[in-house]
Amino acid sequence: MNGQPEKLFTWICSFAFGLIASLQFESFMGQSAFLATTPELVAPIEPNPETINGLFQLNLFQAIILGFVQGMTEFIPISSTAHLKAVPVFLGWGDPGVTFTAVIQLGSIAAVLWYFWSDLTQITTGMLKAVHKSDYQSQDFWLAVGILLGTLPIVICGILIKAFIPDFDNSPLRSMGAIAIASIVMALLLALAESIGNQKRVLEQIKLKDAIWIGLAQALALIPGVSRSGSTITAGLFLNLERATAARFSFLLGIPAITLAGLVEFKDAVESGLAGSGLAPLIAGIISSAVFSYLAIAWLIKFLQRRSTWIFVWYRLGFGIIILGAIALGWF
Repeated sequence: MNGQPEKLFTWICSFAFGLIASLQFESFMGQSAFLATTPELVAPIEPNPETINGLFQLNLFQAIILGFVQGMTEFIPISSTAHLKAVPVFLGWGDPGVTFTAVIQLGSIAAVLWYFWSDLTQITTGMLKAVHKSDYQSQDFWLAVGILLGTLPIVICGILIKAFIPDFDNSPLRSMGAIAIASIVMALLLALAESIGNQKRVLEQIKLKDAIWIGLAQALALIPGVSRSGSTITAGLFLNLERATAARFSFLLGIPAITLAGLVEFKDAVESGLAGSGLAPLIAGIISSAVFSYLAIAWLIKFLQRRSTWIFVWYRLGFGIIILGAIALGWF
């Protein structure tokens, strides 16, 4: 791994994007070489005609529970989107939809802003001072630039999805089978990163190219089951970052992406006719998400200062296998 992180990470990204292509090919052509023997794994989800963007099917209690799920899984490398899709389906509530999933992320962004406020203040003021003094060797300056550049891949991919997959809410990429496969694949990649990374580099040693690689990994999180924090922490470990440092940078990098996604989907929800009956559960979900996101951030950073990520590897493997088993039993 030493001296060759880019080559290994390029292979990983190629493999992951190949997974995306194979699943989306199933959507357009009706067949997939990757899943030819199990076509039910990528069967599209039937929309509920009584819902609007997945918001109005939820009551207050359900929204609070899903806010809890969002908060506890957004920053832990196990995929919040996958759990927000799987948990309500297991409970018989149905799919809450992309819009609800994205909007309650506003609670998570409030939590990460709250937790990292001093870091953000230092980075922002340091960047402004560096620009004012033309001190372009400043660590704060390059960290800020890295966060901005690292955000571009997920923004560009998100725009492309909006443009070319308008019915992404019902896309095969959001099927339970796709979630299970993504969870298992990412578990294996996290295991590989944990095994071969030396976990020695700290936040002050992050370079611009590191931020760009981690940003490319973050774009994979548009696939439910990949996990934004999971993909970015995995990339950080491949680049030899300390575990807690990889998590810390993952959270900082996620601020623009989560904020943009939440605001865009909130705008779409309002334009689609969000009324009082849908607003109360939505607000409850956001508050619940904020509280539990803060607790999850604090816990994960302390945990990774002392422990490895293997618990998340085994969890993700189990999560994916359980979903595949449920599909085989006809529960989905």
